[in-house]
Amino acid sequence: MRPIDLTDRPAPPFSLDDAQGTQRTLASWLGTWLVLYFYPRANTPGCTREGVEFTSVLPDFTALGATVVGISPDTPKTLCNFAAKHSLGVTLLSDRDRSVAEHYGVLQMKRLYGKESLGIVRTTLLVDPEGVVRHVWSPVKLEGHAEDVLSTLADLVQR
Repeated sequence: MRPIDLTDRPAPPFSLDDAQGTQRTLASWLGTWLVLYFYPRANTPGCTREGVEFTSVLPDFTALGATVVGISPDTPKTLCNFAAKHSLGVTLLSDRDRSVAEHYGVLQMKRLYGKESLGIVRTTLLVDPEGVVRHVWSPVKLEGHAEDVLSTLADLVQR
């Protein structure tokens, strides 16, 4: 099952704690582009790779007026340790009750090793300065993903 398609719709509002425990809202990024990526769990190989790849091109996103934000169900303390351990420069937000993931349609039944469980489908959304979702990648394939998001953003900014 694929997450709901939010393309060309307003991004659902949220208020979440970052890795330092400071509350952040969607509204705080209005006026800038926002790369919002949902990932299942800090310190797992795929999630670490995704955070490292976004961090590696973060200056390019910044140059285009974008902020990169990752959301997972991890605690702020876990996110803080994750960012420090892997030198991540992206903003990380804690969605402990997974309510934001649910509103974005990325909390779904997943099958792993024949077992079904409710989990986060790795998804990235590109939100414009007015708060409208302009592009959705789901499920995300990690190879070249950060570069693909950057390329899409560059195309949209040039329009």
